[in-house]
Amino acid sequence: MTIDKGKIQEEEASAVARFCKIVLGWDYTQLTKENERKNKKDTKAKLSVVKNTYKDVNDYFDTFEPLLFEEVKSQILQNQDAEEASVCTMRLVKECSEADGFHFLLVTYEHEDDVKVRQNDLLLLSKEEVKESSFPSSYGFAVVETIQRNYLRLRMYLAEEVVQITKKTKSSRTKPFIHSLSNIRSHITSSANLGEKWVHTLKLCSLSTIIREYIALRSISSLPFKDLILTAAEKTCGFGDDAWKISGPLHDYFSENLNKSQKEAIDAGLSRRSFVLIQGPPGTGKTQTILSILGAIMHATPARVQSKEHALKRRVQMTIEDKYNHWALASPWILGVNPRDAIMPEDGDDGFFPTSGNDMKPEVVNANRKYRIRVLVCAPSNSALDEIVLRLLTTGLRDENAQKDTPNIVRIGVKAHHSIKSVSIDYLTEQRRGSAIDKRKQGTTGTDDDSIRTSIVDEAAIVFSTLSFSGSPALTNSTRGFDVVIIDEAAQAVEPATLIPLATRCKQVFLVGDPKQLPATVISTVAQDSGYGTSMFERLQKAGYPVTMLKTQYRMHPEIRSFPSKAFYEEALEDGADIEAQTTRDWHKYRCFGPFCFFDIHEGKESQHPGATGSRVNLDEVEFVLLIYHRLVTMYPELKSSSQLAIISPYAYQVKTFKDRFKEMFGKEADTVVDINTVDGFQGREKDVAIFSCVRANDKGGIGFLSNSRRMNVGITRAKSSVLVVGSAATLKSDPLWKNLVESAEKRNRLFKVSKPMNDFFSEENLETMKVTEDMDIPDGPGFEDEAPPVANFGGDDDNDFGDGDQDDAAFAEED
Repeated sequence: MTIDKGKIQEEEASAVARFCKIVLGWDYTQLTKENERKNKKDTKAKLSVVKNTYKDVNDYFDTFEPLLFEEVKSQILQNQDAEEASVCTMRLVKECSEADGFHFLLVTYEHEDDVKVRQNDLLLLSKEEVKESSFPSSYGFAVVETIQRNYLRLRMYLAEEVVQITKKTKSSRTKPFIHSLSNIRSHITSSANLGEKWVHTLKLCSLSTIIREYIALRSISSLPFKDLILTAAEKTCGFGDDAWKISGPLHDYFSENLNKSQKEAIDAGLSRRSFVLIQGPPGTGKTQTILSILGAIMHATPARVQSKEHALKRRVQMTIEDKYNHWALASPWILGVNPRDAIMPEDGDDGFFPTSGNDMKPEVVNANRKYRIRVLVCAPSNSALDEIVLRLLTTGLRDENAQKDTPNIVRIGVKAHHSIKSVSIDYLTEQRRGSAIDKRKQGTTGTDDDSIRTSIVDEAAIVFSTLSFSGSPALTNSTRGFDVVIIDEAAQAVEPATLIPLATRCKQVFLVGDPKQLPATVISTVAQDSGYGTSMFERLQKAGYPVTMLKTQYRMHPEIRSFPSKAFYEEALEDGADIEAQTTRDWHKYRCFGPFCFFDIHEGKESQHPGATGSRVNLDEVEFVLLIYHRLVTMYPELKSSSQLAIISPYAYQVKTFKDRFKEMFGKEADTVVDINTVDGFQGREKDVAIFSCVRANDKGGIGFLSNSRRMNVGITRAKSSVLVVGSAATLKSDPLWKNLVESAEKRNRLFKVSKPMNDFFSEENLETMKVTEDMDIPDGPGFEDEAPPVANFGGDDDNDFGDGDQDDAAFAEED
């Protein structure tokens, strides 16, 4: 598949120019003032809200562009309170030129001693040094265009005219800022010797990812399925109207190894629907489904081709004599001399082409198929992407004969996990570079790294990349496009990020994810309130686009599965075969360590830590969780492992407090005895036992962003055998969803009230009362009624009342 590179480059240059004129025209001090007023209603009302469908490209673009730039503003300002502020660096201006309304500066850059700077980093450039006590009088933004040996090429926009985003947004360029720009322009462009001009630069943030998102947003009008994206109307794919089919052996393999909903997902892909949406609730084999889809689409053929092959097989069979005559005519060398052998070479031509040593060796395909599908697999994060790559390297795919097939793959981008090093672009480039050096020693021609990388990507049948890196030169420089794009964790990406890999002009897209789990991270509260965090997956689903949901879960004990299935998936989740037996553990003989438990710390209180950006902590819950951990690992030493047991909390400071306490107890080994992280840190992961600390406990019933159903879903579905929730039932019951969870635990006889002194709860005497007897039947349904749950009441005074402070939750929701 060929791509018009010239047209794409022209579109990208136009998009980058508009982006830079808008961002580089902002006044930094004005942005800080706007940020202080961001929660005012009049500020929020000026932006359009993300809708389910759009009437045309302009409607779509006018909605998303202002929201994207709100996110840019927040990214610029998010590090202003960071503990480690960027260092202001003085640089010598060597050159200054002007083109297309921009000023381009060439300034000095020392690789070893300088602040780490990369392409598309945003810098604050000024005549004076930026200090905490004073702000420079002349300043402006500059973006790093390129890094050339010991120089940085910077782009600035010093013109006084303002580029408006929409009619609803007002300019951020004030009169004082225009005066500031005039001063810095005079400083840079005066006729004095440029060699004597020094400027100060302060690194603010990287704009690489959001620039790629903006380029993708601007390309919406040229995408082959733009109408589907706008209207959510189902249409046929560019492969043709006919569905594709897989071979009999591969079909039988899938029938034996996949469940019904997984096979439905594969069938949806083979139908060649332009967009295939696959929802994967926790533990439903999402990664296995992706690998099966890869195997299916790479070894499928159009139905019309298969029908022709079957038609040939149904022809009238020839007699044996006719067959002999047919073979003799078709293959005369069987009975005599091969006609080709009778043609002798002339002038020393031996019939072989000479090789230079640099000849391209295409992938060897042990298959009879004629159709070679090329696939790009993406995910929002490196960890999610590497999980798929590792599974593919470990298990491989299945070809049309249902045999293991390991296609030629490459993982591009940075921060690849060491376990998949063998297919990372850096490693493959290094290996091929070494081979090129050897060839140069033998007198053959070598090549540069960029050419090597491009050839590696072009040769791969499957390319793996994060969403952001799919817009990098490593892919855009490729001479080949992609037929299919598969995006894992698609519900965790903002829509402009999802558009980045679609700019490859692919013919079919798979969006795999779960809108009921964590959403995309959006820094701007203004953009968030306008729906910018809504993924394309969720938007299309809300608009009525068909979704195939994986329904059989293989992770959780049925008692853990029961509540999330009812609360989030309309009770559609089913348990895999023997899952109850596989997830039943010895500690289940105690009801307080059963598959699903809620510990009501009704005397606990939350507090805010001023040094942790207002993040909350609950020291009573910390103490009780430590008691749970100590009792569990004492009785069952196999749980004293970070691979087996996790402590989860939505609040960053609660997580930090847990980590500090474990370091006090175990020192350097703390990370090996337990895995402690925020809810977001556990997305996509699983443990045998998970202890969830809710933190919120106050008389006002405020639970802030803990009320986010997605956080609850992720937090309580990480465990395979036991999830132990610790919280204040009275506070949590103010939220309808948490009220249902608490009442569900109560009806199942899995709610335990804990009073001070809390260590008495796990006394030998109390534990004995919580043993499950052989004749005790504990169903997983919510209608279970039995004796009242054990209560450990040992007195203790109520703690002081703490205010809710709920208005601050949105500000630090990104801590997760």
